[in-house]
Amino acid sequence: MMMVPYMFNDGLMDNLFSNDWEHDFERAMRAAEPRNVFGKHAANVMKTDVRENKDSYDVFVDLPGFKKEDIKLDLENGYLTISAQRSEELDQNNEESRYIRQERAVGSCARSFYVGKELEPTDIAAKFENGILSLHLPKAEAKKQEPKPTMIEIQ
Repeated sequence: MMMVPYMFNDGLMDNLFSNDWEHDFERAMRAAEPRNVFGKHAANVMKTDVRENKDSYDVFVDLPGFKKEDIKLDLENGYLTISAQRSEELDQNNEESRYIRQERAVGSCARSFYVGKELEPTDIAAKFENGILSLHLPKAEAKKQEPKPTMIEIQ
């Protein structure tokens, strides 16, 4: 098994071959969409360290500003997907001030890693503390492929 990051719909060379007009057009199109704080480069928000041990991998993901309830882990077809979504109401009823721009109240991000089809959700230990999601994944041996639950509980 090897840990390989996988970002959905993200071309490696997109920024190299784009011109200014395309960049401005894409920015205008994104502004017209519902707010997504992290957008195409969500993986840049979810900074991740992977440490290989003798019999396992430890994965550390930075998720500042999120709560445990905001995070979802899913293991399906060998891909471990970490997603986080937050939405909070900000008080706008102040007579002396008003928000001109709000980027911190709503947002979502997701990142996937190929961990192999041998792992099951019960094999993965997850802990969220001080804005850091810690995962412990054993190095898997070949197992029988049977349909299993895809949700992973965070402690």
